[in-house]
Amino acid sequence: MHELGIVFHIANTVEKLAVENHVNRVNKVTLQVGEVSTVIPDYLVDCWNWKCTKSEILKDCKLEVEMIPAVTYCEDCEKTYGTVEHGKICPYCGSEHTYLVQGNEHAIKEIEVYNDDEAESTPHISEEADGLERLEDPEE
Repeated sequence: MHELGIVFHIANTVEKLAVENHVNRVNKVTLQVGEVSTVIPDYLVDCWNWKCTKSEILKDCKLEVEMIPAVTYCEDCEKTYGTVEHGKICPYCGSEHTYLVQGNEHAIKEIEVYNDDEAESTPHISEEADGLERLEDPEE
């Protein structure tokens, strides 16, 4: 079950972003997950819910999972097609010279936050945090 490791990575990233942005609580995290990433969304949500009970910043935080469809590109006919439906062989020309262009990744799409000193009914949406490249190393 690699979902637990993914949850810890995502939770750590969200907590660091919250601290950097002086956010007391995170209300919801939207995570994009590739269709062929081997991540099982139900397991991910279960692990997330457990992890959130261990974090003050993430307490009661919801995880919303959006699936990214798997798409394969054919080098011979230069067309794309649904990977799950057709596999490695191009349905247009029958070529095996293909590769996956999307659908094996996962990324934080959005983080919805609110501060404890503000009304909980007035959440604020942060900028999209779509990867670790936005994090600065705290040791720098």
